[in-house]
Amino acid sequence: MSQHKSTRCAIYTRKSSEDGLEQDFNSLDAQREACEAYVLSQKHEGWMVVPDRYDDGGFSGGNMARPGLVRLLEDVRAKRIDVIVVYKVDRLTRSLADFAKIVEVFDAQGISFVAVTQQFNTTTSMGRLTLNVLLSFAQFEREIAGERIRDKIRASRQKGMWMGGSVPLGYEVKDRGLVINDSEAAKVRLIYAQYLGSNSVRDLANDLNRRGIRSHQRVTQSGRTVGGHVMTRGSLYLMLQNPVYIGMVVHKGARYRGLHQPIIEPLLWARVQERLAENRVEHRSQTRAHVPSPLAGLVFDSSGERLTPTHARRGSLRYRYYVSQTLVTGQAKSDKISKRWRVPATELETAVVTSITGLLDNHAELTSVFNLGRLSPVEITAVLEAVARLSQSLREPDLARLRTSLQSLVTRIVIAEASIAVTLNLAEVRQALGPLPLESDAEAFHTLTAPVRMTKRGVEQRLVIGNGVVITRRDATLVQAIARAYAWFEDIRTGRIADLTQLAVREQLPRSYVQAHIPLACLAPRIVRAILEGQQPADLTLKQLMCRTALSADWDAQCRQLQFAD
Repeated sequence: MSQHKSTRCAIYTRKSSEDGLEQDFNSLDAQREACEAYVLSQKHEGWMVVPDRYDDGGFSGGNMARPGLVRLLEDVRAKRIDVIVVYKVDRLTRSLADFAKIVEVFDAQGISFVAVTQQFNTTTSMGRLTLNVLLSFAQFEREIAGERIRDKIRASRQKGMWMGGSVPLGYEVKDRGLVINDSEAAKVRLIYAQYLGSNSVRDLANDLNRRGIRSHQRVTQSGRTVGGHVMTRGSLYLMLQNPVYIGMVVHKGARYRGLHQPIIEPLLWARVQERLAENRVEHRSQTRAHVPSPLAGLVFDSSGERLTPTHARRGSLRYRYYVSQTLVTGQAKSDKISKRWRVPATELETAVVTSITGLLDNHAELTSVFNLGRLSPVEITAVLEAVARLSQSLREPDLARLRTSLQSLVTRIVIAEASIAVTLNLAEVRQALGPLPLESDAEAFHTLTAPVRMTKRGVEQRLVIGNGVVITRRDATLVQAIARAYAWFEDIRTGRIADLTQLAVREQLPRSYVQAHIPLACLAPRIVRAILEGQQPADLTLKQLMCRTALSADWDAQCRQLQFAD
């Protein structure tokens, strides 16, 4: 008699809800018993059940985020299983897309699976076709059930019924409806009243925490106590905007009159919403920010999507950027495909200021734009003095003052793939220059356009305008490395250090690291001066300099190698 090779069978079971799982013999046990009986019937083929259990109780078949399934697929990839046994195919998945992913894993490992009530063989094309048809109906059934549930929720909301979820502070649930809890409702009224007397939600949160006011606390059906935490800014924002407190329920953005009683009067609610809106505008425009963004609300891409000020921290350093809203929210604001921007704020602000001061410093263009030829010599002299003052004020390092100037003078900034366009409000510019007399046919706006390109510097994007002039900032790491190289070179030149090996020992650094730094002491003075002023090429990094083993000893050749302008 021939001996069959042992076939290791893993049984996978699943149930969508947790109802009944506490019973001694539940749905998962019933599925496993049927699968074990089938494996036993194949004993003559060498089939045997592996001892590990792969059970998912209370998990939907509409996705793959199930611990039992995850462990099963891990064991499949580790070749610990030969056959997967399920009660029905929809126990494994109800999604065609997920089924395709699972079958791909099975095929890669030479695994097949069996549904004990639906005989299929995944190793044949006909078997796969039949399974796809079956799963199509399973997915259709799941989607229909979801639609029925959504329709029921919508109809119930329209009638003002409470459909479950987190119970708002100030209410409790009785007979499947919201009922006012008088002691907690007093807290809600206090929160709304106190917000009108506070400068911000942050101040309100601090005040409530000092008073010992905590979030809604409740006991779940399992006896676990949840809530009762410190009131955070996020929870307060949600509470102050929750229409439940004025007797409304919300579904898909639409409001309906609720069956529950309101806690907040409509007038108080309206005043709070107005205050929230005012503070939101101040936040977006950053009028109260410690480090304001001068171009907030002015920058757009070519598709019309706004770039939002944001920042990142690295240690004690703070880096500001203007970022496409799509990158912030994850949702496109326009159907038009456009580049997603993340521009260093300092570089963009400098580029805008450079464009404006370029106009102000070009007296010929200034004369054309504002028709200065019609003025008397005395008037022209006064205007040019005002131009010089305005140009100097735009070079003001104080971001708050710069913001005030740019928000007044600039109406819109558009960044495209190859250009940056700055639109000026000529009425405000005339006001700043004198004011200049306003002619009846005078233009209201004037757009300054400059060529621009983005380049990489390490992992950062850098902004380059015109014919290669980089809008950048002083690279502290690069400056520090050059200073260190000069000091080390001087130690070797004067004999204080015998060689690179002794220098590496003193600095407690690898010799190769020291050797790569030393050539920085031989850079051309023009290159060093440009780096100290932050005018180096956009893509020049310390790593790039250290890797330039063939850097010429001739200073003019160095400038050409490293693309420093004459």
